[in-house]
Amino acid sequence: MTMDSSIIKYLQLLYESVRFPIQVLNKEGNVVYVNELFTIQWGHSLSELKEYNIFEDNELTRKGVQQIIKEALINSKESMVDNYVDTLLLSREVAVPLLRTSIFPITFENERYAVLLHEDQTEQFLAEEEIKKARDAGNEAERLKNTFLTVLSHELRTPLNIILGYSTIIKENLSEKFSAEEKIYLDNLYSGSSRLFKSITQMLEFAQIEAGNYNMDINCHDFCEIVQNSVEVNRKSATDKKLDIKTNFEMEKIYVDVDIQCTETAINNLLENAIKFTRQGYVDVEVNLMADRGLATCKIKDTGIGISSQYLDHLYQPFSQEDLNIGRNYEGNGLGLALSKRYIEKMGGSILVDSIKGVGTTLTITLPLSKNQVRESSESVPKVVAEHNKILMLDDTGESYELIKVFLRNAYEFEVQKFKDFDLDLVNKKSYSMIILDVPKNLWDDCVQLVKQIKESDPYKRPVLVLSSEFMHEKISQFHQAGVDKFLVKPFAKNDLMTAIEKITVS
Repeated sequence: MTMDSSIIKYLQLLYESVRFPIQVLNKEGNVVYVNELFTIQWGHSLSELKEYNIFEDNELTRKGVQQIIKEALINSKESMVDNYVDTLLLSREVAVPLLRTSIFPITFENERYAVLLHEDQTEQFLAEEEIKKARDAGNEAERLKNTFLTVLSHELRTPLNIILGYSTIIKENLSEKFSAEEKIYLDNLYSGSSRLFKSITQMLEFAQIEAGNYNMDINCHDFCEIVQNSVEVNRKSATDKKLDIKTNFEMEKIYVDVDIQCTETAINNLLENAIKFTRQGYVDVEVNLMADRGLATCKIKDTGIGISSQYLDHLYQPFSQEDLNIGRNYEGNGLGLALSKRYIEKMGGSILVDSIKGVGTTLTITLPLSKNQVRESSESVPKVVAEHNKILMLDDTGESYELIKVFLRNAYEFEVQKFKDFDLDLVNKKSYSMIILDVPKNLWDDCVQLVKQIKESDPYKRPVLVLSSEFMHEKISQFHQAGVDKFLVKPFAKNDLMTAIEKITVS
């Protein structure tokens, strides 16, 4: 094969410095030029390719590449071929690289040639594979973590609910039969279980927030009602310490767009701290409207031990406490304020602190106002007052039923059924005042659909209360969207249950 030196010089000028392997073919399929990188990667110089014809390459025939090259030579068509392999590469005793080959025509002295520019993508492919493996491993680790958190939550909360529930019953009904020393044992059992429950809840929720997996269900709610409910929840703790809780609400109703559970948890955390760190005096709660700035504020002021100015910068760090002895004297894991700050900020609000050591602390929550400050009357569905104090309860294990029956004895009658035996026609009976579901995790989706069906079918619009060990807000929001009136997370105290029932039923 003879070749005009002018075409070789022309191709050398164009392609010798290109940092990719290049071969140039004439219309007969013979190789008229290869650059240095081609010789290095293929192991053949131009003189060694005199007998090679690309149209006779069986591997390229099998992959249909020859037709693409002909299209470039005949019709001047540019193309791209992934995973280019020819018999020259396969004959080498080295791993075949992953090549992306650009095929395009050039013309010199009225003769058309096809240029094959080969880009080695082996490293990029391997890097992408490593990234994919790392991503898959991360997703699997995330899945395992979420599964672990769910199982841990269920396996700890459900037995804790039994322990806390029955210890409450014993304290209320049998305490006079115990000696002073035995009462201390019972109090320690209850307080220790409560503390364990709170720590588990805070650590699980904090882990979800830090991982970025914490989704909120933002809706319009009355901020005054949320704060008032939190005050009532914490009033007994204040009374036990002979502290006065004062409230001052500037307006009867102030609407904010928030996740109600996150807001309640944040305010409860701040109130609990105010009561915990105040030995004598009072806790003052104010709710105000800053209409010009589009904000609602809640100030919680106490006459407690206060916080030093040096520690204020570290106040919201998780597991942080100003004095290590404080954790022993007052109990706590240092997560309450850290969680509250993250909750409020995820809802577009802020927490400000003003404190003097030995005098007291004022914490101010700000939250953006809802765009709709007056709710439409269509948002609330009128409830029909039931004629009977009877509860229809769905509970597969019977554990929650037995506990609730004791909590509510003399106040309600009960009919309990398992989920598999439940007939939706029961909601047509007028003998029930409300419906309670103890939702097992393996029937979660089924129970969400069941609540929807109950709400759509019930002619008396009776309230539905859901009990569960599930603590993730995005999961709980599924029931709120289905129409549930109240979701109570295990473990819950008798007062929690009574407050929930009082809130959702018509007196």
